[in-house]
Amino acid sequence: MVLSDKHRETTTYDAILNAGPPIDLLAKDFVTPIELFFVRNHAGIPQVDVDAFRLTVDGKVSKPLTLTLAEIREKFTWKTLVATMQCAGNRRKELVNYHPIDDGLAWGIEAIGTAEWGGVPLREVLEAAGADLDALHIAFLGLDKIGIGDDAPGFGGSIQMSKALSSEVMLVLEMNGEPLPLPHGGPLRVVVPGYVGARSVKWLHRITVQDEPSDNKFQQIGYKLFPPSISAETVDYAQGMMLTKLPVNSVIVRPQDRNLLRAGKVVVEGYAMSDGEHEISWIDVSADGGQTWQRADFLQAPQLWTWQLWRTEFELAQGQYELVVRAWDTAANSQPETIASVWNFKGYVNNAWHRVNVTVK
Repeated sequence: MVLSDKHRETTTYDAILNAGPPIDLLAKDFVTPIELFFVRNHAGIPQVDVDAFRLTVDGKVSKPLTLTLAEIREKFTWKTLVATMQCAGNRRKELVNYHPIDDGLAWGIEAIGTAEWGGVPLREVLEAAGADLDALHIAFLGLDKIGIGDDAPGFGGSIQMSKALSSEVMLVLEMNGEPLPLPHGGPLRVVVPGYVGARSVKWLHRITVQDEPSDNKFQQIGYKLFPPSISAETVDYAQGMMLTKLPVNSVIVRPQDRNLLRAGKVVVEGYAMSDGEHEISWIDVSADGGQTWQRADFLQAPQLWTWQLWRTEFELAQGQYELVVRAWDTAANSQPETIASVWNFKGYVNNAWHRVNVTVK
């Protein structure tokens, strides 16, 4: 794997793998090669017997299901969808640098990737189980073990029924035309485009139709958002916002912070992303800290559920420069200017203007 280790922890089960691509290789291609796609796990990667594997669909259903991997492929409509996945903690490092954060990985800009996902619509599986469509939530549970012992819970989360019935939400068995790799949740995961990556539960083995959100700690405590005024000491988790949709974001990938550049034409490249339901419509880039701006060029036609790669050029003389990027989507959503306005003690969904300082010689 080309991925560089970001963080490893040791448990009774296995090492926890969290890794991102070298920034030099990030967003070079519209579809991210598997070996460059970031990995975020909360426990050791489970060893799955694919022959014995069963997916259970239960809860408020009239026909509970137990499905093999072959039955998932054969009984439902196979489809592919190109979609971007982004960790809720992407760009956490900037928040940490502004004010210390004790919880979570200090991701830079690399906790994001785009893949062609192959699988079946979640909606068809729910319909086959006779799901009560008046139920409000669909809960997912993975095979990984968070803690010690065989009875330790897996990673879990839930989404609202309205999202679960959307055509883009899939049960995925393939990634970029290959069987879904184990570090990315193989043999089966859910993919929820437009939502934080935590809702795309890996090693999926149970789907439950229910009236309340998942009671899994990663739904009730782990992936919640709070305003800057709340700290780990004052938090009431019952008051937190359960993370779902991603906000508009844009990032400078090249050049990198503190790069030394030659005077003359300087190429600036990056990516932008919205909630998936709205395309990125405009990207502005500044070479003087946000005093003046120029529009970036898109490298491909905008489309739903994916990032937008972009490029622009500046003629720069010798000196110090602060490059800045900001984006808008088709719903006129944009980004806040300062890190202070988005800082939160969990370090989630940083979408402030992205800034890179360079020296031109």
